[in-house]
Formats: sequence, C-alpha cells, structure tokens
Amino acid sequence: MTSSQVFHGTVIHSLGPDQLEVIENGLIIIGPDGAISDLAKSIPRELFQQHLSSRKPAIEDYEIHYLERGDFLIPGFVDTHNHAPQWAQRGLGQSMHILDWLDKVTFPNEARFRDPEYARRVYSSCVDGFLQQGVTTASYYGSMHAEATKILADLCLEKGQRAFVGKCNMNRNAPDYYRDATVESSLKDTEDCIAHIRAIDPEGHFIKHVLTPRFAITCEDALLAGLGEIAKANPDLPIQTHFNEAEQEMSFTKTLFPSFENEADLYEHFGLLTKRSILAHCCYMSEYELERVKDIECGVAHCPISNMTVGGGFMAAPVREFLRRDIRVGLGTDSGGGFSSSILDAMRQALVASNAREVMSQGQDKVLSIAEVFYLATLGGARVCCLEDRVGNFAVGKEFDALIVSSKSRRPGVMTMVEGEDTPQTIFEKFIMTGDDRNIKQVFVRGRSVKD
Repeated sequence: MTSSQVFHGTVIHSLGPDQLEVIENGLIIIGPDGAISDLAKSIPRELFQQHLSSRKPAIEDYEIHYLERGDFLIPGFVDTHNHAPQWAQRGLGQSMHILDWLDKVTFPNEARFRDPEYARRVYSSCVDGFLQQGVTTASYYGSMHAEATKILADLCLEKGQRAFVGKCNMNRNAPDYYRDATVESSLKDTEDCIAHIRAIDPEGHFIKHVLTPRFAITCEDALLAGLGEIAKANPDLPIQTHFNEAEQEMSFTKTLFPSFENEADLYEHFGLLTKRSILAHCCYMSEYELERVKDIECGVAHCPISNMTVGGGFMAAPVREFLRRDIRVGLGTDSGGGFSSSILDAMRQALVASNAREVMSQGQDKVLSIAEVFYLATLGGARVCCLEDRVGNFAVGKEFDALIVSSKSRRPGVMTMVEGEDTPQTIFEKFIMTGDDRNIKQVFVRGRSVKD
C-alpha cells in the first residue's frame, strides 16, 4: 500500500463469542502499513469529510470507499483446518469411514503432488478459490512432498493470503507410494520447508511453516519425537494434527500406542501439545482431555461438514463446552473431508451440529447463535492461530483483513432478498445463512485488495 484508505458505512465484527457489534455509519481508517488507525462510530455521511479534515494526511490523499445500503464490512474469514492437496477431490468418498476414505480416495490423490507442475496448478486454483470465498487466513496441510509444500507457500505469499503451510509427516500406515521413506528424511524435508518459508518471509508476517504430523496413526514414535524436538527448538512455529476425530481412528491409535490412555497424553509426551497447537475435530473429548486442552491453551479446529459426511458417524463436537470453558475454538472447512470449501457453509453446518448436540445433551448444550458461529469464523479462528493480536476484528492497531459484502451482487445469487425495512443486522443474517461468494465484493489482506 502507498496511501491511506478510509471506509464509511456499516461495519460488523465480533468482540467476543456472543458479542456481535453492528456499527451503522462507521468509519475505519487504514494506514499505508495496512493497520487500522481509527474506528469511529455514528459518523453521518454529511459529517464524513469534516471528521477527516482534522487528520493527516490531507483528505485528498485518502483512498475513499463508500458502502451503500445493503453493503457492509466484516473481518476476513479464518480457516483453521484445510488440506490444500484435497482441493481437487472435494465431494469424493462421502459417507466412507475415515480410514477407508484415506486409503481409497485421499492417499492416491495426494500422491500426485510429487509432480511440481501438478502441485502448482492445483494449489494456484486452491488459493484463488479460498480468497474468492473470503478466507484471508488459512492453516494448510500440504502433501508429504517438500517441493510441493514450498510451491504452496510461494503461491500464498504471491497471491496475498495469510497462511500456515505444513509439509505432512507420515511414515507408516500409508501406501508404499505415499509415505516418507525414513524418519530422517521426513525430518530433513520438514527442516528444508521451514528454511524455505523463513527465506521468503523472514519475519513470518504472512507465511509460517506449521509442523504437521498427519496424526499418530501415520507416525512412528521416533518421528513424533523428532517433530517434538523441532517444536522445542522453534517455539514460534505452530503445530497441527488430527485429534479424537472418529471412533475408528481413536481405537486404532490405542492399538499403536497402548501405553497412553488418550491422545492428549500421547501428543503431550512427544512435545506436540502447546499453546500453538491446532487440534482438528476433537469430536469425542473426555473430562480429562478437556482439562488438558484448556490448561495447555491448545486451539480446536471445528470441522462440522466433514464430521458429518466422512468418518463413520454423525460426529457433533462439543463446541458449546469449548466455549463454556473458554477453550479456543474456530472453524475449518477440511477441504476434501467434506463437500464444501465455504466457511459460510461451515457456519451453517455448525448450527446444525449444535442443534444435534442440544438433543444429545438433553438440553445442556444449547444451540449456537449466528453471532457465535460468526465469531468462530473470524475472531475465534484468529485466537486458535494465535493471531488475535493482529487480525480477527476491527480493533484499532490490528491489520485490515476484511471483506466488503454486498446484498446486491452483480452476478445474481441465491441470497435472501433485502426488503426496505430490513436493518443492517437483518441483512447480515440473511448473508450468513443464504449468501455465497457472489456477495463477497472485495477481499483485503493487510489493506491490500486480493479480490476485486
């Protein structure tokens, strides 16, 4: 960015899990560094220029964006769990049990990423597709291939998406054609990817490597221990893995690691459970595991679509309990694990899952509200990624990751029509429940337009 920007109109963001702030006639000023320097409320259009006239730079040096009625500004979406290599397999293998789905659909697909040109083509489409849908931050699992993982990191930086990118570590219980040859080669490739990402983004401002043991089933003890040593030596690096995803997966894990009663103790033993850990799914949580995850301050990636379509059961994670205990939780699309790459769909399915959870808990776990699922998709996801001091809402000082949403799409969509008496909050709810990427008019990451 070379100039300051100012936005005037309706601004909507989360201040907490059940605190949705709707600001009419809001005014946000973004500095050349992409950070929010001011958020003013109740500034009528006729007083807009007067409010700016006392500031520097001069008003003519601002890039001004006026939001019309039916348009509003929201923070960018955060996808806390996403398999980038599965972009081209979305929708395949639905209703299969998790281990069968891996063997028959996923591993053959991911093996194709040994070809760098194939990786570049699919990953380019993947990053473009998520930016199109308003995902300004994503935590990506790559394939097991170091070269393809570097390509994914390069593309995220080039296209302007904030991302965690991880080489997937897996050296057992996978086909011979798709597994790390040795523990040593897996760790060496991981170190190579870490070095590459630090070289292209030395401050880690947009891209970070995320340590990515696929899950304990595909990692020998020595590999988990080696990744734990890398985590200890690099405390800035996030960590991601699958955790208590499905009963079939949990049972198999116990046969491989009989000395551990649960996955919390297993991952903690190997140094992979920290404040920077992102635990995907967490569908079945004992009281002990809830306490450990809370005490260690791990983040949970709730993936309601894949939980109900792949895995072997209707798996409604205890999201209300996570919120009740202030366990950090956000949303993940899980890419190929479900039928949709849309965070909007993930929000809607989170509502469905919470209805099921209310029945399962005999009313103890109340259904989530629209304000809460929006929090999961924005500020909650930022907290899971330990980025809440930089993104997630429009607090002054944070970086401007944002979407301009329009209820009057230039390409007619399926969003519920807006009527004359609709309030901004009503229009917002119609978008959350029925809108799609056609209503996302523009996307910004750190003040830079990455979709127009």
